[in-house]
Amino acid sequence: MDELVDAPGESGRAVLGRTLKYLREKHGKSLGQLAEDSGYDKSYLHRLESGHRLSKMTVMEDLDAYYETGDLLVSHWKVARLDAFEDQYKRFMKLEATARVMQKFALGVPGLFQTEAFAREVLSGAQTTADGDEVVEEMVAARLGRQYLLQQKPLPDVRVIMDESAFRRPASRAKTWDDQLLRIEAVAMWPNVTLHVLPFSVGVHHHMTGSLTLLWQGDGSAVAYREGNGCGELIADEDGALRERLSYDRLRDLALSPSDSLAFVRDVLEEHRS
Repeated sequence: MDELVDAPGESGRAVLGRTLKYLREKHGKSLGQLAEDSGYDKSYLHRLESGHRLSKMTVMEDLDAYYETGDLLVSHWKVARLDAFEDQYKRFMKLEATARVMQKFALGVPGLFQTEAFAREVLSGAQTTADGDEVVEEMVAARLGRQYLLQQKPLPDVRVIMDESAFRRPASRAKTWDDQLLRIEAVAMWPNVTLHVLPFSVGVHHHMTGSLTLLWQGDGSAVAYREGNGCGELIADEDGALRERLSYDRLRDLALSPSDSLAFVRDVLEEHRS
């Protein structure tokens, strides 16, 4: 497949689009025929091939099955989705993809826990341009695509602290919020995920301005990523990562236990439904 050799400086999205076009033409299909066979809109498929749109990962899974290409398109998609993020965040995401241990603190519902409808509502607020809807859909696809990290093999050990404020800002639609709370409850019961809720009763704390993620690789190396006020910082030096780990541990000591946290989520869900 010499036609698929990457061009210098070519984006992951462009490589994915070119691969999609190559496979379609190799199988002797027009865009119209592919649309009819796959059930996806012809103009949508064209935007994917031209690199103007990022799909959800499930679309690539469907097309991999259609072309019998194993996980070729899914693999290209995982690279292409990085185009939606800033350079420093791309570095963080590459490390996140191979981490064996993840520890996170979030003021809101973390992206790894969000439903599609909730993510779309969160991401829609900042888009005011004419092509805002398409931008939002790309961002939603990229965010949902990260969620495979929670269940990739080998399963990473994931611990998440959610500030109570995440549960006090519901979605605008009752069903969206109901589904989101159910999603949090379900993920919290996965064997590799531990959830803590940090209640308002602890008062002010040292991470009120943003989120924190700690990642450990299989070789024991660790990095931290702090995000807030519209910017992020990757902390890769040993002393800096250790400092952030200790700050995370202090926050965890203030949070509810996993069982009490799960009960808290269920109480919020019951309050919402009453």
